[in-house]
Amino acid sequence: MATLATLGLPMLRSSLPRWKLCASALAAYTRQPSRCHRLSPSDDELYQRTTVTRLERDSPDIMIVDSFSSQGFIINGDRVIGPCVVIPKAILQWNVGSYKDISLESLALFHLIVPKIEILVIGTGDRVERLDQNILKTMRQKGVAVEVQDTANACATFNFLTNERRMTAAALIPPSNANSF
Repeated sequence: MATLATLGLPMLRSSLPRWKLCASALAAYTRQPSRCHRLSPSDDELYQRTTVTRLERDSPDIMIVDSFSSQGFIINGDRVIGPCVVIPKAILQWNVGSYKDISLESLALFHLIVPKIEILVIGTGDRVERLDQNILKTMRQKGVAVEVQDTANACATFNFLTNERRMTAAALIPPSNANSF
């Protein structure tokens, strides 16, 4: 092994003690800070209860969307192929191919049925799509609030509103990228 002197490099003996000093100083700054506080629940958190609400059918009159796939939906245990309309006490096939086919005529059912629908949840497939503003305005004028969402969120919203005993309906288009039943 060649030494620094044989390679023609001068050896600086005075730099050696400074190196040790810098290393010890560096070690002092990289030390982990000590943790003096405790990570435990506060007094208020110890006495609070956690509640879980599970959506279930209380009666056979309530419609719940159990699952969905790219082929269709399972509603109250019944398999529905393709786009569908879910109204209180009924499931209907919906004659639309995509969100582009949604028109006032395809939504006419929702403001004609009795008892009157308060909220219509529209599931537009894989993602939220914009509907014509004239359609939404007309539905509002006829007393039906419209919520447009992707199908996964529309199913969850419909189930929630149904469980809350709201007069709600769903118009659902199956997402193209969902797993099969």
